[in-house]
Order: sequence, then structure tokens, then C-alpha cells
Amino acid sequence: MDTGQGKGGFARRIKGMMSEKELMLVLSLAVGIACGLAAVALKLAIEFIHKGITSWFDGEVYNYLYLVYPGIGMLLAMLFVRYVIRDNIGHGVTKVLLAVSKNESRIKPHNMWSSLVASSVTIGFGGSVGAEAPIVYTGAAIGSNIARKMGLSYKNMTILLGCGAAGAVAGIFKAPLAGVLFTLEILLFNISMSSILPLLMSTISATVISYVFLGDSLPFECSLSPFTMHNIPFYILLGLFCAACSVYFTRTTLWLEDRIKSIRNVFGRWGLSALCLGLLIFLFPPLYGEGYEYVSILLNGGVIDFDGETVLAFFMHHKWSVPVFFLLILVLKVFSMSFTNAGGGVGGTFGPTLFVGAIAGFVLARTFNLMLAGSQMTVPEQNFVLVGMAGLMAGVMQAPMTAIFLIAEISGGYELLVPLILTSTISFGATRAIEPYSIYTKRIAKKGELLTHDSDQAVLTLLRTSDLIEADFATVKIDATLGELVDVIAGSSRNIFPVIDSKDHFQGYVSLEDVRRDMFKKELYDKMHVYNYMKSSPAYVFPDERMDSVMKKFEKTDAWNLPVVDEERTYLGFVSKSKIFSAYRDRLREVSHD
Repeated sequence: MDTGQGKGGFARRIKGMMSEKELMLVLSLAVGIACGLAAVALKLAIEFIHKGITSWFDGEVYNYLYLVYPGIGMLLAMLFVRYVIRDNIGHGVTKVLLAVSKNESRIKPHNMWSSLVASSVTIGFGGSVGAEAPIVYTGAAIGSNIARKMGLSYKNMTILLGCGAAGAVAGIFKAPLAGVLFTLEILLFNISMSSILPLLMSTISATVISYVFLGDSLPFECSLSPFTMHNIPFYILLGLFCAACSVYFTRTTLWLEDRIKSIRNVFGRWGLSALCLGLLIFLFPPLYGEGYEYVSILLNGGVIDFDGETVLAFFMHHKWSVPVFFLLILVLKVFSMSFTNAGGGVGGTFGPTLFVGAIAGFVLARTFNLMLAGSQMTVPEQNFVLVGMAGLMAGVMQAPMTAIFLIAEISGGYELLVPLILTSTISFGATRAIEPYSIYTKRIAKKGELLTHDSDQAVLTLLRTSDLIEADFATVKIDATLGELVDVIAGSSRNIFPVIDSKDHFQGYVSLEDVRRDMFKKELYDKMHVYNYMKSSPAYVFPDERMDSVMKKFEKTDAWNLPVVDEERTYLGFVSKSKIFSAYRDRLREVSHD
């Protein structure tokens, strides 16, 4: 039996044994288990590489290998991607959004493992990025490819893609609710309550797998102080500070990556990025890798001693130098992250967002405490570190619900739910007023490729002009006689006849109504020509034009049909309102989750 037929037959048998809802629950369970295993594999791989290259460090002298280790990891990842994968696998969350909007929720099979390999090497060697975006890309690819193998519809493929992403977040953080909210807020533009069950099934199974292999400890166990009402004004200020940091984080990251990637020589780009990253990590050790160990120290009220770790340790001996030093770390984390990604490494902005949020909370709390020294009022620094993580997530990712519940789940800090909500809401609202798009969506929104929770706009984004071109119109030459035009009309079922020149360039069109009165006057057949009846088109459509732009042209011209031409005005066909409306209805049914 043919292999493809065998696989197709197996899928058909499975689909025939159960209802669609039952099938989705079974598949979401399988996706969740696979994503949980992938998350465990990634965390263990990063830890294994990190311990292998740093376990023998003296710890009493400056570690000059920090200057070279991150560059080695970036180089290995770049060579792997460039010569083995031969595909762009960076910025995983953005890639998932594009897969949903531009590629029928299909993700290439190699993404089920390639991001794991590249990111584990990048981060294990000290690349200043996070593992969360690569695992989200991996999980989404697992869901997408399982759905494709089962021959599922776009709607169900999108749901399983979301299950994979949700399971990945749940597995890496042991946070099932945050996984669901991440998918709803950031990835899926439209989903109904009936689709929540597969998402929950995926996240809870991934979380269980993570607990089984990684233990039952929380990712960020911490000692917190009880919430008190008199600290509310400080949490409001923290929300505003997180908003300012979020705008800086988003805009600087995108600008810096574009500038670095403008260097066309990939090895030159890698060399510059590796040198700058190594120097930053050598001077500021918390920039090494994800930096979560420093976040854990701050969450538990510990003191970070940089003696023997950096040549700048002398700077920490003054009380005001501590918040200044950490403020520099906050500012430079964006640079170290951008150098890692643009220089060839593979990682995400999710982890750095948590890191910068924690540092922002600590800097502000320590500043408040220094200013209030001598008074009876103090600010709980551990609480601000935790709430700052949520505040920056809400601003950078523009996903406040995900931020609130993720931070509560990974720390057990539910007693801080009020400040988490307050700070996240303020950060989200203030950031949104200045920067309407998240770090994941800003680039693709500018290209008009972003799906939103607006169903009408989402469906228009999914429609492709090139798929709606009607090419069965009979063309006529501009210098053809009326008699030749009548012959063309006799063999066509259309009422419009595009007029072209000798090079197939579109010149205009003739409608049946325009020639009806002269069609039966044979004495005019040789006297009249096509150009005597031709009309100019009020507008042109291009095959790669966005559908919302096409609809604006129809609205402005009040036309029912518009010609499609390429850049040289070569005629390709027509696009009609009726065809668009029909495709719109079909697409709306596909994306509706009833």
C-alpha cells in the first residue's frame, strides 16, 4: 500500500470512529502531551549546556569566557539555521501569527524541532534571550502538523495550532490558565467558548508532563509581603513606569534589530553582535542567558554580590549606586537581546520581558525606599519585583490578562492579585495610548497582515486578491473592428470585454451595452473599431494588493468589476464584488467557531 494512502486511510478511520468534538479533545490531549515533552526537553537542554560550560568557573575572578561563550552559541545557531534548516525561524510568536493570517495555519514540519535545537544552543551558551517564543513556535508547529496529517479544516487546524501554543506556555511555566489566556489574547483572533475545552485539555496535560519530569516546585517561588492599601499609589506609579519601559523596550528592540540586520554580510553581523554582547555580559553578568536566577534572588529579598563577577563591582558600594546599576541593566537588556537575535541567535522576547519587568520593579521600589529613608513607610521590594514582571508583560505584549494570571501562577502570588491587576491595567492602557501594537504585531500590522478580534477585518485579511481573479473574460485588441468584436461577443458568456494592445497591456474595456445598438448593423463592421466603444477603468487592482485596499477602491468608484494588472499594466483578469462577497461568506464560515 502507498505510504500516503496508508496515512490518509488511518486518519479517515480515526475521524470516522468519533464525532468532531471528540476527535478535537483526543487530538488536543495528544498535542498537550507532545508540547509538555518539548518544553521539558528545551529546559533540560539549556540547563545541560549551561552547566557543562560554566560548572568549572572559579567564581572568585572575572569570567573572561563570558566575552566569547555567547558568540559561540550564536555562531552555532546561525550555522545550523543557515546551512541545515535553511529557513528563518526567529521571532516565533510573530511567525505563528503570520501562519494563521497568511498560510492557512500551516507551519513547516521542521519547526517541531528546529527551534528547540537552535534556541537551546543560543541560550545555553549565554545568549540574552528567552526560551518561551521558540517553544511557542514549536508547540504551534506540533498542533498544526497533527491537524494537517488528520486532514482537518482551517478552523480546526487553527484551534489545534492554538492548543499547541497554549500547551507550550503551560509546559514551560507550569501555568495552564496562562497558556489558555496567551492563546486567546495574543494568537487567536476569534474563538468561541466551545473551543475552550480543547485549549484546557492541552494546557493541563502539558502542565502535568512538566510536573512529572521537572518536579512540583514553582518556576519563581518567592517570599512576599502581604498587600496593604497604603501602597496603592506606589503601584500606580509602577504601572506608569512599566508603560514607559514597555514603549522603550518595543521601539528600541525593533529599531536596533533592523539596524543590525542592515549589515548584509552575515558573518560580519555575527562578529559585531558577538563582540558587543560579550562585552555587555562581561560588565553586567545578569545579562547572561535568561537571567532568571537573578530574578529569583530579587523575589526572595536576597542581596546580589557582584564582587569577583564584574570589574564594575566597586560601583555597588554606595546605596544609590544599586538602583543606578540595575537601571543600566534594564536599559542594556534590550541591547543584549537585540544583539543575540540579530546576530544569528534564536530566542524570544518573552523571557527578557519578564526579566526587565522584574528589574523595573526592583529599581522603583529601591528608589522609593531610599527616598523614604528615615520615615516609617517602606515599600516591599519583592512585591514590586513580581508585580513589575506583570506590568511589563501587559505593556510589551499588550496582554494584561495573560500577564496577571501568568505571574500569579508561576509564583503562587495570588495574594497580590489587586496590585497585579492595577499595575497591569495601567501599564497596558498607558502603553496602548502611545504604541497601539505589541512587539509581536507591530511589524505585521504595518504590512496589513495582522488578524484582529474584529471578524470583518480578520476575514478581509485572510482573503487573497490573487485567489479571486477571474480570467475567463474574452479579450479584444484595441484596433479590432466591430465585426471582430461581434465574433468575440458571440463566443462569450460575459458582458465585459477587456481591451489590450499588442503587448497584452490593459487599455480599457467594452461592455455589451455599449455596442448592443450597433451589433446588427453590418455596414459598420469594418468602419467602427473597438477604440470607438472603449471605456477607461476607474481604478486598477494588483494581484498582491490587500483586500481592504481593494474594497476601498470598489467603494470609491462604485464599480462592480475592476481589472487586475501587474506593475507593467499587463492584463491578468478581473475581480468582482460578487466573487469577493461569495469568498467572504465562505471564509467567515471557516473561521467561525460555533
